[in-house]
Amino acid sequence: MILHLFAEEILGKGVAIIPTDGKIYAPAAGVVTTIFPTGHAVGMTTRDGVELLIHVGIDTVALKGDGFIIHGKEEQKVEKGDLLIEADLDKIKAAGYEVITPVIVCNTDEYLDIIGHTDKEVSAGDDIISIKK
Repeated sequence: MILHLFAEEILGKGVAIIPTDGKIYAPAAGVVTTIFPTGHAVGMTTRDGVELLIHVGIDTVALKGDGFIIHGKEEQKVEKGDLLIEADLDKIKAAGYEVITPVIVCNTDEYLDIIGHTDKEVSAGDDIISIKK
C-alpha cells in the first residue's frame, strides 16, 4: 500500500534512494517537524518552506522500531547532511522488507516543478531534488 501511495504521487513528488550504509541524513537545512516513534520516517521543513517526508523502507512501520536508531528530534534545527536516523539494513531485509527510501515533497502543489536527480550515486550533502518556484 505505501509503495502504491508513493508511486501514484498522492503524497507528492520526490525521489527514491537505495541506502548503502543505513544512515539517513537531512537532505537540506531546516527543522525536523516529525520523527515517527518507530524511527522509520522523519518529516522536516526546509528553510525555504519545502515540506519533506523521508520514509526508510517500504512497510517498515511493521518492524515497530526494531532496527532503527533515531538521532534527530522534533523541532531540532538541522543542516544539510546532519544524521537523522540509522537503519540496520540487514535486519530490515532479513525481515522481508525493502530498504528503498522515498524522499517526498509533501507540498508539491506550491511549486512549478520538482526534479529528482536520479540514476546516480549520492553522498550525504549531495543535492537529490531541485525545486522550481
